[in-house]
Amino acid sequence: MDIFYFIVQQTMFFAIPLLIVALGGMFAERSGVVNIALEGIMVMGAFTSIFFIHFMQDKMSGQLLLILAVLVAGLTGGIFSLLHAFASINLKADQTISGTALNMFAPAFAIFTARMIQTVQQVQFTDTFFISKVPVLGSIPIIGPLLFRNCYITTYIGIGIAIAAGIVINHTRFGLRLRSCGEHPQAADSVGINVYKIRYAGVVISGVLAGIGGLVFVVPTSTNFNATVAGYGFLALAVLIFGQWRTKRIIFAAFFFGIMKTFASAYSGIPFLKGLPISNEVYKMIPYIATLVILTISSKSSQAPRAEGIPYDKGSR
Repeated sequence: MDIFYFIVQQTMFFAIPLLIVALGGMFAERSGVVNIALEGIMVMGAFTSIFFIHFMQDKMSGQLLLILAVLVAGLTGGIFSLLHAFASINLKADQTISGTALNMFAPAFAIFTARMIQTVQQVQFTDTFFISKVPVLGSIPIIGPLLFRNCYITTYIGIGIAIAAGIVINHTRFGLRLRSCGEHPQAADSVGINVYKIRYAGVVISGVLAGIGGLVFVVPTSTNFNATVAGYGFLALAVLIFGQWRTKRIIFAAFFFGIMKTFASAYSGIPFLKGLPISNEVYKMIPYIATLVILTISSKSSQAPRAEGIPYDKGSR
């Protein structure tokens, strides 16, 4: 059972940031804007929030500092995503090119700024956020060791975001309008919905969640930030496609890829994998091989439930 608990706990570390970022991508794409910039937004969110932790850790520590850092990451992601929204919605630029430009800009900006401030590009921080056992809940049989031991508060933030995203996108007026602007923008405009505002909201929500996802990825897996999130933004796009732009399926896809990433990164702590005559490099390839296989299968069996990147000109109707 200890090995099972270990696998689940490690899976949470990898699956939760994927889940948060993929849900962010869902909001943008269901509004009709393809957000290829998730990787860059993650980098920017992680950079500012880790810098915030770096400078504030002498004055405060623990969960309050992490929660404030989450707010900083979300705010940064939301602001940075406005660049993509303006280019895609107002300027009607190619959304793939706009997103790629932001992906290239973000790590370069992080490295340059870090070196300007502290002469080195790695931003160090002290991990004071690890929760060895949640009081009371950690003592519950089976569930306690699975979810409430050896964890981070970001796990519960991610689960809360998933529940909220499912409710907003499927059971609110805003969610209905968001989906209508992605699938039939001219029809939405004809009934008085401001398509531009709804699409801006979708992209900004996407940015907020991607920024938070950047921080949530870095904190459990490292004690420094080096201007990279290891391709998690692109992996989140794979999760989004595999999940067919649906909240429940995205949750399943995120945990599937989380398990693959656990096997790749923590195989030495899993006896039955450690004993296999397989090299370290092969294990590291597992998540990306799984990505290629899943995308190949899903691309043949499903289509997006929204019109991807529909151009919209208010004066055209």
